[in-house]
Amino acid sequence: MKRSWSVIAALFLALGGLSAVAGYEMGPPRAAAWREIAWPFPRDGWPAGRAFRCGVADCGADVEVYLRPKLGFCNCDSGVADDDEVDRVSDVDMISPRFVPLKAGEVVHVAGMSGRIRAYDLDGKRAAIGIAASHRCDLMAVAAQGRGDAVKVQRATLKFLELQEIKEWMTVAMDGR
Repeated sequence: MKRSWSVIAALFLALGGLSAVAGYEMGPPRAAAWREIAWPFPRDGWPAGRAFRCGVADCGADVEVYLRPKLGFCNCDSGVADDDEVDRVSDVDMISPRFVPLKAGEVVHVAGMSGRIRAYDLDGKRAAIGIAASHRCDLMAVAAQGRGDAVKVQRATLKFLELQEIKEWMTVAMDGR
């Protein structure tokens, strides 16, 4: 009887451990995993935005995300038209002037806005993600960087942008309120 309880306890612990690992790998980073940090870039023609950091334990990579609206900066008719525009407006150049696209970008939807997303190599050790999304004549510029694999950085960035608090902030920021 004592042995059967220890087997049951061992199975219970093993299943609990497996579900915890599966939850970590499958679930999005929690809002609490992201810490807001100071805007790290010098002033330019646009207001400073918001910056956030998430560590390896919660996001699979050390990732920093920078986002800011650029009101009146987008083509009112076509929105974000192509990868050249993402390269030009997403603020990846503020992270490093030497960014190299890894492949063609893709269409993306964030906070009810359509745009494009593109991955970059910064120096062989860091990856960057650039997102330019439009709403009417306004642009939301999102840049992210992290050590290692661009896929992990992109996944963490997109999950971050799905957080309700961030979607609400982007919506309000784009309305200019």
